[in-house]
Amino acid sequence: MVYSSRVLALLLAFCIALITTLFLSLFEDITSYALLVSGFISFSVSYLLSFVVLEFLVFREINKIYKLMEKLKKKELGGISKQKSGTLNPLSSINDEIFSFAELKQKEIDELKKIEAFRKEFIADVSHELKTPIFAAQGFVHTLLDGAVNDKAVRTKFLKKAAKSLDGLDILVQDLLTLSHIETGQIKMHFETIDLVKLTEEVVDQFEEKAEQRNISLRIERSNKRILAFADWQRISQVMTNLISNAIKHSSENSEVSVSFEVGKKQVSVQVRDHGEGIPPEHLTRIFERFYRVDKSRSRENGGTGLGLAIVKHILDNHKTKPEVESVVGKGSVFSFKLPRAKSESEE
Repeated sequence: MVYSSRVLALLLAFCIALITTLFLSLFEDITSYALLVSGFISFSVSYLLSFVVLEFLVFREINKIYKLMEKLKKKELGGISKQKSGTLNPLSSINDEIFSFAELKQKEIDELKKIEAFRKEFIADVSHELKTPIFAAQGFVHTLLDGAVNDKAVRTKFLKKAAKSLDGLDILVQDLLTLSHIETGQIKMHFETIDLVKLTEEVVDQFEEKAEQRNISLRIERSNKRILAFADWQRISQVMTNLISNAIKHSSENSEVSVSFEVGKKQVSVQVRDHGEGIPPEHLTRIFERFYRVDKSRSRENGGTGLGLAIVKHILDNHKTKPEVESVVGKGSVFSFKLPRAKSESEE
């Protein structure tokens, strides 16, 4: 509903002019011409004043409010833009409140739309990732049931392949559970003073055989001193495991993966560097998303779940820091993160 200030201004002016004329008619010596002139002047002045007051201080703002409410009813919030009101306008605060409310609701709607889109995408990704190893294992088992089980060589080969698919499924489920527990706060961080060099050495030891198979050298750049940080040992070990594992997967054969540290006054920076294919710039902002892969087919061949970097991000989020990445296509990538530095006993 849109109100017209002109109609009401005319009515008010007519009433005021009529009252003025009736009042002046009470005087005996006033002429009809004087009554007509005074009525006209009263009508004109009253109309102008009423129109200005109603148009600029009341109805214009009321019309804005009604248009805003109509858009709210039609859920057309995207087209709303804030309009300035006069400082003397008594309804400006009401208009501002409604606009703020509409703006807040628009943000909530946009956020819900993003969450819904993310949920659909996540379910589709999970379904696809679960389907791949399940179908592979089913294929091997059904082949055995169809008669291949009688051939010992074929039986052993297919059972190993089925077991490998199920192992991949188990890793995927475990990663999903870890990610879910971190996001929901079920996994609590146990902060303590940890030695990053010792932690890295333990992680590197786990990958020596895997690296040797591709003739990749694993190297830790460090001094003889311990490098202390305030963090959760188990979770940072998981971060280093995922970063080093990724570095080995994406490194070229006969290359090197190195871990280095930079110790500042308040923070310790950890860098994991590989010499592989690198990451194109358009992918750098998304590689920490769940199931996001730069090269999907190659990642699956290497046994990746697509959750490793997402887990890294969430663990570091709980440490009030974030992972960073620099990459040059054809030369390699450097993943890094920072942790609060802990002082040694000699520094205290």
